[in-house]
Amino acid sequence: MEQKRLGDIATYINGYAFKPEDRGSTGLPIIRIQDLTGNAYDLGFYDGKYPEKIEINDGDVLISWSASLGVYIWNRGKGLLNQHIFKVVFDKCEVNKQYFVFAVKYKLKEMELKTHGATMKHIVKKDFDNTVIPFPTVEKQADIAYILSKIESIVEFRQQELQQLDDLIKARFVEMFGDIKTNEYGWEKCTFKDVSTKITDGEHGTVPRVDEGEGYLYFMARNITKEGEIDLSETSFVPREIHEKIYKRCNPEKDDLLLVCVGATIGKCTLVSEIMGEFSMARSVALIKPNKEMVTSNFLINLLRSEAIQNDIDHCSHAAAQAGLYTNMINSLEAFVPPMDLQIEFDTFCEQVNKSKVAVQKALDETQLLFDSLMQEYFG
Repeated sequence: MEQKRLGDIATYINGYAFKPEDRGSTGLPIIRIQDLTGNAYDLGFYDGKYPEKIEINDGDVLISWSASLGVYIWNRGKGLLNQHIFKVVFDKCEVNKQYFVFAVKYKLKEMELKTHGATMKHIVKKDFDNTVIPFPTVEKQADIAYILSKIESIVEFRQQELQQLDDLIKARFVEMFGDIKTNEYGWEKCTFKDVSTKITDGEHGTVPRVDEGEGYLYFMARNITKEGEIDLSETSFVPREIHEKIYKRCNPEKDDLLLVCVGATIGKCTLVSEIMGEFSMARSVALIKPNKEMVTSNFLINLLRSEAIQNDIDHCSHAAAQAGLYTNMINSLEAFVPPMDLQIEFDTFCEQVNKSKVAVQKALDETQLLFDSLMQEYFG
């Protein structure tokens, strides 16, 4: 099959280096990398003259080549492109746009191996242009793009189903227990310290690491996803003597709560799971042991995930002299204690919803596996 360099397929127009003082509240939105990835919600606007080539419109293909490599099809109206992002102009040969996007997406890992820079990694234009993708006939490209688009839409649908099931649990929580701030049902008000038998964080400072098999799992903030799931794809391990010291102090048990205290996912939480085995903890994670005579683990973690508590966490962590969530802050978070029979009823509801989530997740994993295998077949 014919192969083509990216540089022979299209022209790549870099965005403009807007200055902080260029960002205002009127005009066209300035699109940065974080606006593409969804990591920012503070759009700046520019109301002045600009080079026509940096204007973007729905349907334009954008490629971020610095800090976070990615390829996107823009669909949020007219805007202006910031630096470190290419706008793709298909002016060199006939190519299926969607096929091109899938091909570049597959090649991102290869590009990451060629990045330069200590503080902000980026791929230089020469290496980008020299990246090669399979280039069948346009008809074949259209067929491949159609198949991958259909499977990708199923993946997105399954992800939406999971989100809707999570939203259902949140809605049921509010329906049964009300808003923590207004306490409309008049539950007994207290703090997280009152409904916990222990709140502690992990080890402070640097600890020695060893290879897997020679030590114990060292659980860190990065091991809790933004969805509140456990992610052990990147793990560290500590020697037995360090582990025993931390483990004795924290003594994590199944259904204890783990809360991120430092980093980008601060406030995200999960439950200790059997899949973790015996583990140690870093300072970036706090352990909360529910007082099971007062609250169930499931009730407490959903209380912790509520919008009101998350807002309190955000306020506390930013108000601290050194950004982060500390045990004294967690102790003082507001809580309330509904009757245990209501909590158990809520647990039963969550158990049924979680069964549905398991089935949807299984279908999602199978579809994702099919998508990944086809990407490898077409572009590997």
